[in-house]
Amino acid sequence: MQSWIKALADQGIGAEAIDLPKGKAERAVAVFATGLAANPGAAIGGHSYGGRVASMLAAQASSSKLVLLSYPLHRPGHPQELRTEHWWKVNCPVLLMSGESDPSANIDVLRRETEKHRNFEVITFPKLGHGLLSIREQAAPIIARFLSSRS
Repeated sequence: MQSWIKALADQGIGAEAIDLPKGKAERAVAVFATGLAANPGAAIGGHSYGGRVASMLAAQASSSKLVLLSYPLHRPGHPQELRTEHWWKVNCPVLLMSGESDPSANIDVLRRETEKHRNFEVITFPKLGHGLLSIREQAAPIIARFLSSRS
């Protein structure tokens, strides 16, 4: 996440990374919650597992915005096993960025699931898989605009 933090800093957005325990995302929510408690109403987000944990926290606590990078919508090869049951409880605006060839987020399923939620903005990148670092310089200004907007 350090390279994303630098890219956002270059856009005038302050951010910090949180070390999350590995394993079940449900156990890591408490660690993320401690960071949010120190900055009430802050925007939260993360890449892959970190994004899933952030989204689970956003479903439980108030945050201003949620940024999801390469959200692990399902296990690779198992698009029927969705990890979206908590999305209905997320009340803040959400920016979700995903590679269109991400094995953890079948693009058709991703579009179908996010269209159910009025507060989700989805941006996809052709020919990219699960990692978005190669388009960090392109994505950082989009994230900065999202975080700076009033919605």
